This record gives sequence, structure tokens and C-alpha cells, in this order.
Amino acid sequence: MNWMTLIDGPSAGIVLGGTLLATVLRCGIGDCRVTLGKLGQLGRTGFDADGTRAELASQVQEIRKDGLYRAPAHHYADSEFEEATGAMLEGRSLSALLERHEAHKARRLSQSERAVRTLAQAAELAPVFGLAGTLVSLSQLPADGLARGAFTGAIAMAVVTTLYGLLAANLLLAPLARIVERTAMAEEAARQAVIDWLAAQVADAMPPRRPPALEAAA
Repeated sequence: MNWMTLIDGPSAGIVLGGTLLATVLRCGIGDCRVTLGKLGQLGRTGFDADGTRAELASQVQEIRKDGLYRAPAHHYADSEFEEATGAMLEGRSLSALLERHEAHKARRLSQSERAVRTLAQAAELAPVFGLAGTLVSLSQLPADGLARGAFTGAIAMAVVTTLYGLLAANLLLAPLARIVERTAMAEEAARQAVIDWLAAQVADAMPPRRPPALEAAA
């Protein structure tokens, strides 16, 4: 089999260029920018659960030793945990820690969902532009007669554009959507495990809450 016959620049331009343009028009520049950011993160080191837990361990020891009021805030490699622990120390409560964590979680999931939705949309559009390329190639057939060379070239382009659309959808775009989704779910599970561990470690150091009647009176 001659694999070189499957390489066709105009066909790739129709499928990839058309899919890209239609995706931007449907999903918007903002979602496409978020998607590119998520794709760029796939090759980088993700959330370091062990490293973050090790950094938090010193904060936990200080809280247990000096109490929540005197324990100083720490700087962490992960800015979200730094902000969440800072809110806990400032608010003197676990609820402040958990609320800040949930806010960051909602933002991360929202961005991941936008990226997955955009890639899924692109996967649906790629075969459509494969068909569009087929129609374009057939439209190039001469109207005043059918030369064998023109017929062969048009049919070859029609087949290749259809193939490109199917491959782009099923071997590139749809798998990328699932990779982004799985990566996001794995990160959220790791972050949740660390936040649960931290909450359990410092729960005993939290000041006791006053009964609701006393809080209302105050």
C-alpha cells in the first residue's frame, strides 16, 4: 500500500481549517482559549499531592503546637492551598477552608467542562468538513467531459477528505476530550484527598462554636 497517496495538503486544509473555524464560531474565542490552555497543561506535571501534603504538615504541626490564633500563614507551591489555608487561619474555622476549596474546585471544573465541550464540538464538526471536502472535490470535475485523470484525482481527494474527517474526530479530537476530562477528575480526586486530610488534622484545634442562642444574643 502506498501511504503517500493519503497525504493531501488541500484536503487537510479543508478538514482542519474548516473544523477550527466552525468550532471558534460555535464555541467562541473564550472557550477555545480555555481549551488551548487545558491542552497545554497535558504535557506538564500535574498537581503534586505528596508535595503539597508535606508542605501542609509543617502548618499542621504549628497549629497543634501554638494554636490556631498564633500559627503563622505559610507560602505553598500551590497557590490555591495557600489561599485556602490563609482563609482558614483568618476565619478561625474549617468552613472557611472548605468554602475556599469549593470555590476553586467549581472554577477548575467549569474550565475543564468548557474544554471538553469545545473538543466534543470539534469532533462532531470534523466529519462534516470531511464531507464538505468530498463535495468540493467532486465539484472540480469538468463539465464538458470526464477525463480519466480528472476523475481519478477528484475521487482520490473525495476519499482522502472523508478519511481525514473521520480520523480527526475519532483519533484526535474525541480522545483529547476524554483525556482532558480524565485528567481533571484525577486532579480533583487528589486535591479532595489532601483537603480531607488537612481538615481531619486540624479539626481538634478549631475553637469550639458557641450555641446558636449565644451567637444570636451576641
